[in-house]
Amino acid sequence: MKRFILLLIVCCGSLAAQDRAQINWISWEQLEDSLVEKPKKTFIFFHADWCAYCKKIDRVVFTKPEVIKKINKEFYALRMNVETTDTIHFDGQIFTNKQHLTKRNGVHELPLLQATRPNKPFSLPVTLIFNKDFTVEKRIFEYYTSGLLLGFLDD
Repeated sequence: MKRFILLLIVCCGSLAAQDRAQINWISWEQLEDSLVEKPKKTFIFFHADWCAYCKKIDRVVFTKPEVIKKINKEFYALRMNVETTDTIHFDGQIFTNKQHLTKRNGVHELPLLQATRPNKPFSLPVTLIFNKDFTVEKRIFEYYTSGLLLGFLDD
């Protein structure tokens, strides 16, 4: 009986630990330091508080153990609220949200520079996948499932 209880505790503890696993999100400054120290592919997710598909990706896709494992193992992961008013120092440059003074939902310079499509208004969600040289390999401008994301990460 004691062995059964011990086995039950070990199994439940293991499952609880898996439930708590999450993507190791880092900041722009941490990304810059990490890329210098050890080049690695980069995964960037641009979102906003009002974006329903962004919230669904957070809730449904970024909680899948296979997605968490793949991103944490092979990528530096960064998420950014596009409406932040933070000043960001990256690659020797300073980036700000100049639109927040003139627009209700002003978008920060970094997502505007990296996630704008020609002849289309800026829209969310946006996911960018960079190679080890920090060159964009893939831009995803729509909702995706965990299966689709894993396919994008393998390309």
